[in-house]
Amino acid sequence: MHEVRKSIRLVSPNVPSNAAGTVGRPAEDDRRFVDGVLWVLRSGMRWQDMPERYGKYKTTHKRFTRWAGTGVWDRLSPICSRTGRPVCHDRLKCRSRSPSGRDGAKKMASETALGRSRGGLTTKIHLLADALGLPLSFVLTGGQTHDCTQAIALLGDRRPEAVLADKGYDTDSILSHLATRNIQAVIPPRSMRKVQRTFDRTLYRQRNRIERTFAQLKQFRRLATRFDKLKQNFQATVAIAYASRWLRQYIDTTGNICSDKCTKAF
Repeated sequence: MHEVRKSIRLVSPNVPSNAAGTVGRPAEDDRRFVDGVLWVLRSGMRWQDMPERYGKYKTTHKRFTRWAGTGVWDRLSPICSRTGRPVCHDRLKCRSRSPSGRDGAKKMASETALGRSRGGLTTKIHLLADALGLPLSFVLTGGQTHDCTQAIALLGDRRPEAVLADKGYDTDSILSHLATRNIQAVIPPRSMRKVQRTFDRTLYRQRNRIERTFAQLKQFRRLATRFDKLKQNFQATVAIAYASRWLRQYIDTTGNICSDKCTKAF
């Protein structure tokens, strides 16, 4: 993931470093460290199986966890606060595997973001993406949380032309929120509604782009199946996959930002 390694330079002011007066040995090379993290997240292997060329696995895992706790990985994700293009909302369930499911009852839900659903212990990723399929924001919840509960919070202050979502988001609160902001709701009505409202079926076909976005994010094996016990570590995994999707679009192989593409996108 050459583009993710190059993104370290973009957030270098926020990356922890051994400044004068700090305690401890100098940190390992950032590039080798990020390469090791990407190898584990992509392959889905255990940290102790990480090749020695990336350094000691305990050091790499400890540093990954420390960066997750301080929000460094979240700052890697490019943020688009406003967009005029249609946006899509959807969710993905990630089934938990040991050790994330071990002693789950002893952990608070806020620490693990695990919930019991028909598939067992799962985590749900609520994702908002633009018309190009680029992620805009995401939220982690337990698998039992309904999809529509996070839609308004994810949309935030954005005012797109339209919002595309499946019929799981056909609720009065969401429709009212979009109507008050003059946003077109491209959401199929549920069959239980007495009045079947109309929606733009042609525009709704673009909703497949967020499904393709999830397919691209699931190239990270540790995102497709959750192995992390703590929410902050799994959130860091999602943030890295999120950032890679953006950087693949807007950073060339030399690590420079493609200004012409950014101008067209924003």
